[in-house]
Amino acid sequence: MKPTILILCTGNSCRSHMAEGFLRAVAGDLVNVQSAGSNPSGYVHPLAIKVMAEAGIDISGHRSKHLKEFLDQPVHTVITVCGNADQACPIFPGQVNRHRWPFDDPAKATGSEEEILACFRRVRDEMRRVFEAYAAGLRDGVILR
Repeated sequence: MKPTILILCTGNSCRSHMAEGFLRAVAGDLVNVQSAGSNPSGYVHPLAIKVMAEAGIDISGHRSKHLKEFLDQPVHTVITVCGNADQACPIFPGQVNRHRWPFDDPAKATGSEEEILACFRRVRDEMRRVFEAYAAGLRDGVILR
């Protein structure tokens, strides 16, 4: 059975899904990747779906989930991706590996349509770099011990 990596954010509408998509694409053969939120929005943001499709990753089948769905499952690692100090990042109980990698919330971006889309793309690209590097560590065997 593959170890579960749970990616958490408050709303589970953008960042956690983008991170899940990247990590699943590059390390899904090694780990079970899931995402959830402490206060799920109930949807995956359409612009997150759009910018991930531009990167060749389909997250259109994802759904917004509450972290309670994972409380009775063995979780190896929890990664929180909440960014701004005004956001309450969820806490997952139990003895698990934890990482906090904060990213701006593109769902809170303001400006023109193009400026908002540019924010989604910037956050996507930042997440790609972090999660591809993390996956390289998984592949090298230095992380899952």
